[in-house]
Amino acid sequence: MTRIWRVTKWLALLCLVLVVGLVSPVAYVELACRGEGAPQPYNAVIDPAHHRAETRTLMTYPEWDIVHAYEDYAHVIATADPHDYGYLSAVGGFWSSLCTLRQEAATLGPVDGATKQMVYVIGLSFTAELLLKAAYEETIGRAATILRGPERAPLDDVSAHQAAAYAAFLQQVPWYQWNFRADAEDVRAQASDQWRDRERRFALGVEYGVKAAYADTIAQAVAQVGPDDLTLRMIVHGAGASYFDAIPEVTVVREVLGAIEIETPRYRALTHLLHRFALDGLTFVEIAGNDDILLTALSDRATEPGAIFSRARQGRSDHRHLIVLKVTDLAARLRDLSATGLSLEHIHDY
Repeated sequence: MTRIWRVTKWLALLCLVLVVGLVSPVAYVELACRGEGAPQPYNAVIDPAHHRAETRTLMTYPEWDIVHAYEDYAHVIATADPHDYGYLSAVGGFWSSLCTLRQEAATLGPVDGATKQMVYVIGLSFTAELLLKAAYEETIGRAATILRGPERAPLDDVSAHQAAAYAAFLQQVPWYQWNFRADAEDVRAQASDQWRDRERRFALGVEYGVKAAYADTIAQAVAQVGPDDLTLRMIVHGAGASYFDAIPEVTVVREVLGAIEIETPRYRALTHLLHRFALDGLTFVEIAGNDDILLTALSDRATEPGAIFSRARQGRSDHRHLIVLKVTDLAARLRDLSATGLSLEHIHDY
């Protein structure tokens, strides 16, 4: 009985340590990352029904930071092994960038409770996932690669292709709509009798099974509250309504103040459209009722003038820079990016 009590006590202590360890980044962001300043007044032209909170241009980045982490992971394991990926670096980068974004948000307005809750939930889930994955890949996974030798096993390449496809999928579609069960079946079907493949089949089978179950839960929750809007409205200048006739995903709403109000898709598709508009000479008046917006750009420099946060990308030699600018300056900045040694990665809507 004493032994059972001792084991129970140590398990409870371990659970407490894990909980405290996971919650501490949230507490740090809440307590130590409060910015100063006040939002500047802006009289929006777009109907208030189509306004989105301006701070969301910053608060959408944490989810994209996770997308970028999966991109980096796919890039690393395309030629190397999972233990070569910097799991702790990815986790640290998420919380460090979130701290900066919370501080910067003070100049744009309050971050609503639902948005903060969403960011913290995905951050904790991401942290737990990567810590568990690191614990496995740095021990059993690494040992399996040593026994395998330098030549990759079939499932090393299969998992690399799956990771790349998943990262591309996340550019426009929520993660929980990915078919993890199909990936698990593909792993089982393509596994050889090699020890490394048997180990990969087990590890990936468990990972995909857990993610599939979690995805089902999230999908059910989203179905009850409804998905976020898939479109937004903006006002652009420099083209007539006929310009948009050849762009089927764009709807012209009205002409206003010598400009055009349009409705466009969000997420990755929006980045492509805004870049296209800028190169075609259009300018932006306001987006979703806002006059500030965040974009990320890549360069071979570790820092970038005006960037609020910069970090190196794993498996590559370049760096990602988070840049906040006025909507009215967005088009000119997009046209000038290449001349300043930057390449556009993503424009963060609201």
